[in-house]
Amino acid sequence: MGRREQREQVFRLLFQVEFHTTEDMPRQMRLFLEGNEDIPSVENADYIENRCKSIREQIPKIDQLIDENTEKWDTTRMGKVELTILRLAVYEMRYDEEIPAAVAINEAVELAKKYGQENSGGFVNAILGKISKLGE
Repeated sequence: MGRREQREQVFRLLFQVEFHTTEDMPRQMRLFLEGNEDIPSVENADYIENRCKSIREQIPKIDQLIDENTEKWDTTRMGKVELTILRLAVYEMRYDEEIPAAVAINEAVELAKKYGQENSGGFVNAILGKISKLGE
């Protein structure tokens, strides 16, 4: 399983945060990982689970950064798909030194095109582009 596939599985699992309580998420994570034929090994499942947990821990900081870099939008008004993609990409840009910002942005745009609405790719790209300039 490559990074792109792992990232997509992390996105799918992280998306569930919007629909479940914090207390219910460990159970939801187990159900997602155990019943997922797209995850070929325990190592991949562990990576996906740990990545999702790490992102969830940073959501308040990530959401604040997103809110500070959007105009006429905030995380409470965004579509759940776009918000989840932004959270994943911002985490990669800010907390994962192995992933270049340009790669995180490109992968986020691809996820937005696949799972989001017609204009989701541009929306995600614009916000992440602005956030990426903060680190320069």
